[in-house]
Amino acid sequence: MSSTASGERHGVVPSYLLARLAESGRFPKAAAAARQTLTAGRPPFRARIDLSIDENGDLVAQLSDAPNRTISDAGNTQQLPGAVVRGEDDAPVDDTAVNEAFDGLGATFEMLLAAFERNSLDDAGAPLDATVHYGVDYDNAFWDGERMVFGDGDGEVFQHFTGSLTVIGHELAHGVVQHTANLEYQGQPGALNESIADVFGALTEQYALSQTADQATWLIGAEIFTDAVEGAALRSMIAPGTAYDDDELGRDPQPDHMSGFVRTTEDNGGVHINSGIPNRAFALFAIDLGGKAWERAGTVWYRALTGGLSSTATFTQFADATLAAATAIDAATAAAARRAWTTVGVYGDERVPSTD
Repeated sequence: MSSTASGERHGVVPSYLLARLAESGRFPKAAAAARQTLTAGRPPFRARIDLSIDENGDLVAQLSDAPNRTISDAGNTQQLPGAVVRGEDDAPVDDTAVNEAFDGLGATFEMLLAAFERNSLDDAGAPLDATVHYGVDYDNAFWDGERMVFGDGDGEVFQHFTGSLTVIGHELAHGVVQHTANLEYQGQPGALNESIADVFGALTEQYALSQTADQATWLIGAEIFTDAVEGAALRSMIAPGTAYDDDELGRDPQPDHMSGFVRTTEDNGGVHINSGIPNRAFALFAIDLGGKAWERAGTVWYRALTGGLSSTATFTQFADATLAAATAIDAATAAAARRAWTTVGVYGDERVPSTD
């Protein structure tokens, strides 16, 4: 079931964190904003010409895919889509959120195209639409099945959702999942949905910065906490459970191993919490392989997602799909995939070939 059909919003800030914030005495404005956010409800092909000079000094023109972005402004209401304020061919405007959203959509498009030869979210040039200034002090950003939506944050705990490239890449990745495996947003398939979105969010930032896997921070949402919060980001892919530890917000609850898998009826069966396990598997895999994570590691995850994966896939089934994709590359890539999934406890030691 797609997010459009179900009415499910894939917000980057998990409900358990908003619920904790809603009880805060230290951040009264943020607490009110969190309560409001929690009760807010569940609410053409383009091309470009790339010019280059060949080895003979001749001008070469190549046609390639191009994004088709439209940014709208909700004017601090909860009415979507809002008024259009910038289109694909428009110059930057006097609104930082509009320009950051526009640039972030473009950066995600470029990563998908360069890394996976994917033309937008549906691989058919789907327009990239976003709305900024959603609600009053709205503490989230989400994909609603058709567009990206950004709140402005409360200013005490959350700020500047458009300023985080990992957040934008994460939310748009839900659109990629929607158009491919369409993973159910519940339990382990839902945690995979969230994890794959984090992977694409991290890859978008790393591609934009031309970082190698060992240079990357592997943080998701590092820019959206204010200085008042004791924390680095919403999530750490390489070290789940360490992203924040604040007197009011509590400690990051993500497990980094199947031994800590959280069984809960909250958070759609723990989709944001348990995503830390496959998140760590990907980060370990990418660092083990070395180089740029969107190349071999990203290709393996992308092929697993787009290779007939069931919408109800478990962690083990997804790990098996990545192992098959890695094996198709070479034995070293397959061995690295096995090591990663074993380290996080999805595979037992028996899944790792003997080195004797």
